[in-house]
Amino acid sequence: MAYRISTLARRLKPCTYGCFPTRRQFTVLAIESSADDTCAAVVDSSRKIHSNIVMKQHDIHEVYGGIYPMGAIGSHQHDMPFAVRRALDEAGLDFGRDIDGVAFTRGPGMPGCLSVGMNAAKTLAAVMHKPLVGVNHMQGHALTPLLTAWPQEPKFPFLTLLISGGHTLLLLATSVTSFKILATTGDESIGRSFDKVSKLLELKWTKLGPGDALEKFCAEDQEMECPTIPPLPRPIPGRLQFSFSALHSHVKLFIEGLGGSEKLDVPMKKSIARAFQTGAVAHLEDKLILGLDWCKKENILVQSIVVSGGVASNTFLRQRLRECLVEYDRDTPYSIIFPPPHLCTDNAVMIAWAAMHRFLANDTDDYDIDLRPKWSVEEL
Repeated sequence: MAYRISTLARRLKPCTYGCFPTRRQFTVLAIESSADDTCAAVVDSSRKIHSNIVMKQHDIHEVYGGIYPMGAIGSHQHDMPFAVRRALDEAGLDFGRDIDGVAFTRGPGMPGCLSVGMNAAKTLAAVMHKPLVGVNHMQGHALTPLLTAWPQEPKFPFLTLLISGGHTLLLLATSVTSFKILATTGDESIGRSFDKVSKLLELKWTKLGPGDALEKFCAEDQEMECPTIPPLPRPIPGRLQFSFSALHSHVKLFIEGLGGSEKLDVPMKKSIARAFQTGAVAHLEDKLILGLDWCKKENILVQSIVVSGGVASNTFLRQRLRECLVEYDRDTPYSIIFPPPHLCTDNAVMIAWAAMHRFLANDTDDYDIDLRPKWSVEEL
């Protein structure tokens, strides 16, 4: 039976763009389910976003203090048909008549969650004989500004900070398919550390999760008198490497030294939250500057910096990164580009756009393509 299925998959080749009548634009239905957001979107090659559906699961995961894998998989299975239907309805398009290709997140991500999106995409594409492309999630984040910042989109080569709940990467992008990792984290991501500190401070989640709750908590009540506490350490100075576990552990030990979170009043919680946020962003600043120094040493002219991923929606972070580039070199007009906040967090718009160049080149995947839960962006 396995042999017959494999043989059928090889025979059932995806249709390419050439199978369709000539149209002005190529229109993609994309699916994203790498973590805890069920996403579907329709985007065309003119950069028009026809629809963008994101179905959250925070009500399921808040009690666990993070993503509960089986709950996430079950929610994806329940929500995916509705996300796809809504994406088509809001776009006002018919799948058979108007959609030219189907894209999905192949990896990296949580295997069970990825499989829901992959199976939905493969089935839709195979049944309707549409071309299929599996996309690297991090490539999607990195290329989002090529969609959203046009006509002032970044020019290659550029540096990109990919900062989210699952990843922290500093990359050199030299084309849509070529990325070099300059720095990554040896322990936990910046987004994960935000979530953990938010939990230590017992903050209630917002609709965007615990990290967003910490950001908003820092921004509120600026007139409140708060105690002064020592700044957090700057981990791994002088090296292109991140360590956000060091910052999270420092905060945990500081809180324990005060008798635990139940002993903290609101002013002290605010001081701790602000010190952590400042320290975490300063850690990014340090490594970004080291990355720029490395590019200069290698005679690589970089004029644009892209910052994407869920944590890139943080307003304080955006302000500090802009300021640090001016402080670093006042004579070089670096362009720093952030996607709109709603396209920083996981979404299927970025998956559609990251697949677009492959669709237009007739470079598509077979219907028996597998997941790549651990997939480096250097291996596209």
